[in-house]
Amino acid sequence: MKLNELSPAEGSRSSRKRKGRGVGSGLGKTAGKGTKGHRSRSGGGVRPGFEGGQMPLHRRLPKRGFTNIFKTVVAEINVRDLTRFEKDTVVDPALLGSSGLVKNRYDAIKLLGQGDIDFPLTVKVNAASKSAIQKIEAAGGKVEVLS
Repeated sequence: MKLNELSPAEGSRSSRKRKGRGVGSGLGKTAGKGTKGHRSRSGGGVRPGFEGGQMPLHRRLPKRGFTNIFKTVVAEINVRDLTRFEKDTVVDPALLGSSGLVKNRYDAIKLLGQGDIDFPLTVKVNAASKSAIQKIEAAGGKVEVLS
């Protein structure tokens, strides 16, 4: 058997419905949309969430909670995540973003102390925990806190 001799199993593929192509097709004239009414018209149909005039669910349910528009989004990275970088590298927010450690929108980056590191790095972040600073400095590196 050759690649050009392959074909799908019998009955596994059916041709697409061609609507509005004459009475003989079974889907001619009104093209399966029925006669008259909103959905039979061009551009007809209802918007998402419309329930036929009944008060929609999203308006029946009570509003809850509060969204603080001034909240700060902090991206967290651990000491163990820094092992992917070379020795004596300057790890700054741009490098963290390009390496995929920090994604999306954030206001600050905080270094946390989970894991270990055994080579020196210079890490520039907005905040760092005491244990993270101790581990980086014990390995011969330093942590610079950006304002």
